[in-house]
Amino acid sequence: MSPPSYDSTGVEYYTIPSFKFVSGPSTNIRVAYRCFNPSAQKAVCIPTCFGGRINTTLSFTAEDQALHAYRVIVVAMLGNGESSSPSNHPEFPKSLDYRDCINAQHQLLTNHLGIKELEAVIGFSMGGQQAYHWACMYPKFMKYAVPICTSAKTSLHNYAFIEGPIAALTNSIDYEDGAFRAKGIKPTRGLRAFGRAYCAWAMSAPWFRERQFEKMGFSNVEDFIQSNWEDAFEAWDPEDVLILARMWQAGDIGKVREDGDYLKTLDAIEAKMLVMPSRTDTYFPPEDSEIEVQHLEHGELAVIETVWGHMAGGGANEDDTLWMNDRIAKFIGTEPSLVGNLKQTRLE
Repeated sequence: MSPPSYDSTGVEYYTIPSFKFVSGPSTNIRVAYRCFNPSAQKAVCIPTCFGGRINTTLSFTAEDQALHAYRVIVVAMLGNGESSSPSNHPEFPKSLDYRDCINAQHQLLTNHLGIKELEAVIGFSMGGQQAYHWACMYPKFMKYAVPICTSAKTSLHNYAFIEGPIAALTNSIDYEDGAFRAKGIKPTRGLRAFGRAYCAWAMSAPWFRERQFEKMGFSNVEDFIQSNWEDAFEAWDPEDVLILARMWQAGDIGKVREDGDYLKTLDAIEAKMLVMPSRTDTYFPPEDSEIEVQHLEHGELAVIETVWGHMAGGGANEDDTLWMNDRIAKFIGTEPSLVGNLKQTRLE
């Protein structure tokens, strides 16, 4: 079974020998990344999100790159099909931890790219959970962190939501309890069921009531579900989808401490944090972000007022993207035109 197709323009790879995973195994891995404006002195790291590829995470025109104040490194988190993942690495472990992703990214930046510090880490959704982990694991390595539509610890409600799509895939007839790969087949029905179970949570109830899917070019809800979600997940490798979903469920910055207290971990963060939830996000509601910001010594809360739910943070709506770019620019201390443009982070 071939890996999913994606645009690999500008993508490079760094091999880390004998990388040790949190779960125990050691194996050679590769980390996929792309550098924009590599001659700039200050560096910003942007990890990918669930369903994101490097080239669906950030968009720069040639003019953007010529003017940009930062060297921007977009890094594919482990498990996404670009960096080492179950789909492309036969010795990949059965479980993945955010700490694995951050340790691999840190080696890429320091050992390979020669970066001694970051101006900022910016991430959406699972990319935002990585931004939180960066701030906890390497507290003196960056000045700013911007977690967008995410949380420092996956809530029980969020965990329960993810169980639905996972069950739709793993109980499908063509997944065959994981035996599909040995038989050389792809569980298309299971992947499409995953997308169908997933889709309503990404947007908000007002978004559907206002028929915002028509602005995306879909004539009705069924067309939106099939084309934007079922087709998108069908392109993915099922084991990549599952290992990322399980890591999302287990997201908790408290794991960096022996006592596992995630609130104390928040208390200890040194970076300046701009926490940007969406008002209508059903995965990561703004109330959770409000609690987290109370425990951040240098934390600011900037709620995205939108009906676009979780996907507001992924560039799905131009108005929200422009607002975020302006707010991030003011926080970091640059001009909005120099922040770049978050692309629509839709699955592909």
